[in-house]
Amino acid sequence: MRCTALFIALTFAAVPLVAPAQSAVVIPPPAVAQSAPGATQETAVLAGGCFWGVQAVFQHVRGVVSAVSGYAGGEQKDAAYAIVSTGRTAHAESVKIVFDPKQISYGKILQIYFSVAHDPTELNRQGPDTGPQYRSAIFPQSEAQAKIAKDYIAQLDAAHVFKRPIATTIAPVHKAFYPAESYHQDYATRHPYQPYIVFNDRPKVENLKAMFPDLWREKPVLASAADSGN
Repeated sequence: MRCTALFIALTFAAVPLVAPAQSAVVIPPPAVAQSAPGATQETAVLAGGCFWGVQAVFQHVRGVVSAVSGYAGGEQKDAAYAIVSTGRTAHAESVKIVFDPKQISYGKILQIYFSVAHDPTELNRQGPDTGPQYRSAIFPQSEAQAKIAKDYIAQLDAAHVFKRPIATTIAPVHKAFYPAESYHQDYATRHPYQPYIVFNDRPKVENLKAMFPDLWREKPVLASAADSGN
């Protein structure tokens, strides 16, 4: 559970550590990538463990307009960190990604999600964090997104690119997303030397830069900047 990781982080937050590179998996792109041809803006909602790292990855992706940490899969009344962390709600820590489909496709968003943002073979956990709130899940915003996600999972499983079957679930279309508390937004950028970030999330961002150099953006697009209108 992240409570243990947070305790360690708070104890050693001022110590700049260097983490070993986290393994990533080279995977093929989906056979069909575009979910909304002609659209000027599109949204993806993805869950892949602690939202700090998933948000950090997509904030560095060219074509992403915003990436906001939050909760998806459950009820509005339960969309609070203290409640979701009990593991007794239907929520998963998630990230809402708004992107320009003329610069990056939904399929490419999924390729990044499966290859560097998290390990899709872990069931109800991710790294040091355990519980259904850390599950791997896709919350499609259209039937087209749902089909692309379903077909892509089948494609990757058939190709045996992972050592274990993919555990990612696909939720019903248009499940609501609720933004997380402000202190969770841009967390990896604001706390770059916190041990949890150094060991679990910084390697994901480094893998993004190495594996998708054509989509890398050095300056992250921050949720706080979007909120202020900058």
